Amino acid sequence: MNSIKGFIVAGTHSGCGKTSVTLGLMAAFARKGLRVQPFKVGPDFIDPGHHSRAAEQICHNLDGWMLSKNTLRDIFSRHSQGADAAIVEGVMGLFDGYSALEETGSTAHLSKSLNLPVILVVDARAMARSAAALVKGFSEFDPDTAVAGVIFNRVGSKNHEQTLHEAISLTDIPLVGCLPRRQEIETPSRHLGLITPEHLEDLEGKYAALADWVEEHLDLETILEALPDIPMEPRFDELPMIPRTRIGIAQDEAFSFYYEENLRMLRYAGAELVPFSPIKDKELPPNISGIYLGGGYPELSAFDLAQNTKLRRAIAEFSKSGRPIYAECGGFMYLMDSISKKDRVFPMCGIFPFRSIMQDRFQALGYKEIELTEDCILGPAGTIARGHEFHYSALEDMPESAERCYMVSSKKGEPEPEGFITESNTLGSYIHLHFASNPDIATNFVESCANFSEQEED
Repeated sequence: MNSIKGFIVAGTHSGCGKTSVTLGLMAAFARKGLRVQPFKVGPDFIDPGHHSRAAEQICHNLDGWMLSKNTLRDIFSRHSQGADAAIVEGVMGLFDGYSALEETGSTAHLSKSLNLPVILVVDARAMARSAAALVKGFSEFDPDTAVAGVIFNRVGSKNHEQTLHEAISLTDIPLVGCLPRRQEIETPSRHLGLITPEHLEDLEGKYAALADWVEEHLDLETILEALPDIPMEPRFDELPMIPRTRIGIAQDEAFSFYYEENLRMLRYAGAELVPFSPIKDKELPPNISGIYLGGGYPELSAFDLAQNTKLRRAIAEFSKSGRPIYAECGGFMYLMDSISKKDRVFPMCGIFPFRSIMQDRFQALGYKEIELTEDCILGPAGTIARGHEFHYSALEDMPESAERCYMVSSKKGEPEPEGFITESNTLGSYIHLHFASNPDIATNFVESCANFSEQEED
């Protein structure tokens, strides 16, 4: 049986620098010739985009609230085949997840689900002996979570580093290393998190600088040698179906938020995914029988999207024809009458008769469970799936008669209707669904598209 090295880079809190550390480790190991398989804990699209480029392998999400333990293990096993090392970036702080009272969805939860050790990143600014108390608290809070080492980040000087070495000796946790403050190599962020790779220049230079930073101050060989081997059983996955329908998928600077597992599941269900750009392309790909519009930052490209009138009209006509369209968050905004920001209004596809208004604060954030209240392109009434919602826009001018096919439950509040649909098989929602929370979703959507394709052939 083969084995690999694997570990989770966790943080004490959001903003402690774990993404920079993770990207540095991925890039450093990759340029040493190792095949690094990246993963990201939680419902995140931006960090995985950076991981994929730094590690030169596609990153996959692992979320313990949206997905079952068996599904988590299946995704990890499938994509770690042939890797030398699997590096998982955690979410928020090590123990932060769905609830303050239990661990579901947290990095610690994933660590136990996959039997992966944790390397804890601590922002050590203005800390000395207290850093040891912090590490001790994290390592002992849940004895079943294996904290295998600690990295002190944003260390101010050589004297500060020596003090931290002395302090950590008061605990049983090994010190992996101390990383000095390097503001010039931190990845910039904006309202939904880090800036996406599509909107940054000289990415290779940024990742190389992070790799240099990590290699200079951490002993990478010792890190791998100290970690336990993770046995990997050989897999015999089913081959994907021969494509029986073509689905257009929006992929450009405006639309890039897709779970890789969603795309894999659509392909395995028999879809050929055909990328197109709502910003640059003047027409839809030929012979498609459905469209998948993921999330992203359409508000940043609103002018260019509005200027491309030919494609907006083509998508509106596609919807009127009855061919299925599924749109999430940013893709949903694109299908509305318009997007408004800073007193400017940008016309969009006009399929949904209301508009999206950008706000200064986020309008929704959190996990969601949906139940279909009627038959639609994602399945029959009663179908349940899980996802996540995070956006800064609000709906305006929504008619009371707007038809919805979701009943949405969240941690707080009563279930509410969402999932806007038209009579012509277009479905738009602010919620990003993870298809692996219910594999029937992918199968049903492909089936809906294939059925329309077959009707055209008849």
